Amino acid sequence: MKLNTLKPADGARKDRVRVGRGIGSGLGKTAGRGHKGSFARAGKGKIKAGFEGGQMPIYKRLPKVGFRSKLKNDTAEVLLYQLDKLEAGEIDFAALRAAKLVPATAKQAKVVKKGDVTKKFVLKGLLATAGAKAAVEAAGGSVTE
Repeated sequence: MKLNTLKPADGARKDRVRVGRGIGSGLGKTAGRGHKGSFARAGKGKIKAGFEGGQMPIYKRLPKVGFRSKLKNDTAEVLLYQLDKLEAGEIDFAALRAAKLVPATAKQAKVVKKGDVTKKFVLKGLLATAGAKAAVEAAGGSVTE
């Protein structure tokens, strides 16, 4: 084998199609682009996504759906280890707001189990997860909603 005899396998490389080179080529005159229209012209073959030929596109025909309520974010989460930083005793929503553990926009608070609690707390008027409730009661406190 010599370098000057190397060539690709048969059928591995196709010849490029030369369009617009006379009627005998099969792709003469219009060069396979058909007659008239945007695709027949140079540089005009792009149509924007969603365009339906002037018909009202589907994304405009269908109604708008969905709604994000501002009221959804009215419950603040308070973590157990954050509660542990407060004084032991009775804790209600006003105490949490005074300690700046809940934002001003919150209308209620929910205690979530993350971390440990070592002090005895009595949670009044607060929501609590099952794990948080068990942790507070294990430390000698109680939860009343």
